[in-house]
Amino acid sequence: MDPGLQGVHVVVTGASGGIGLETVKLFCDIQHWAAGAKATAHYNSKFGPIQELLASNTNLQHVQANLSQEEAVVAMFESLAAMPHGSVQVVIVNHAIFPISEVPIARMTLDQWNTTMTTNLTSLFLVCREYLKHLECAPSTIKEKAAIVLIGSTSGKFGEPNRGDYAATKSAMMYGLNFTLKNEIVKIAPKGRVNCIAPGWVKTLMAEEALNDFQIVCRDLATTPLKKVAMPIDVATQIVVLTSSTFSGHVTGQVVMIEGGMQGILLNRPEDLQGS
Repeated sequence: MDPGLQGVHVVVTGASGGIGLETVKLFCDIQHWAAGAKATAHYNSKFGPIQELLASNTNLQHVQANLSQEEAVVAMFESLAAMPHGSVQVVIVNHAIFPISEVPIARMTLDQWNTTMTTNLTSLFLVCREYLKHLECAPSTIKEKAAIVLIGSTSGKFGEPNRGDYAATKSAMMYGLNFTLKNEIVKIAPKGRVNCIAPGWVKTLMAEEALNDFQIVCRDLATTPLKKVAMPIDVATQIVVLTSSTFSGHVTGQVVMIEGGMQGILLNRPEDLQGS
């Protein structure tokens, strides 16, 4: 079945690794049903993986920007409109930071809190705002395929012990912003859609250190029927499905959980319950 992505300009933020890079690869793979889209891979500082893809994919372009800075996001969308792929039709907001150290709220500095909020949430607001501004001026042919796909997390649903800053950004994205944006985009593009993908643990460089901690893995997989950590391709495939107005034309305002059936996190070990 044709997903209807031929010639659709899709921007993937945070595309230099993990889920973002895997998503771009799907759009570039001529053997994949997602092929045919015109992809733009965004990065901030790590260009190497994208540079490798550019060498063999003529339908891929790249753009650099620090999405935490308003002027950089404004400039990025202005430059995208003038680049070969033209107006942006779909934006996949994938970039984020995941705090390496576990810090409970009682010990968290305001600087850490603000850094995570700015990097994960304020930047998302800026990207969506500029995308919608440019969409307002776009012709109906561009608006026809309009869509935003946000990348949330199980942390936004269940919380994340000792990483409350990260959990708060994901929860705000998945619910407050997702539900608001799906009502606002149709005022600009009547068929426009906004959805959110919320993965559990995924084997990416961002999560590598945490996944090396066997206790963390056991804690989360204890409530996961499939008993495994996702691979980037598991998430990227679902992103592409939501990108397609053919496959998902009547799907909007949804939070699609990609977590192997996870029912929460294991808070207490047997030894924690002794004497309680």
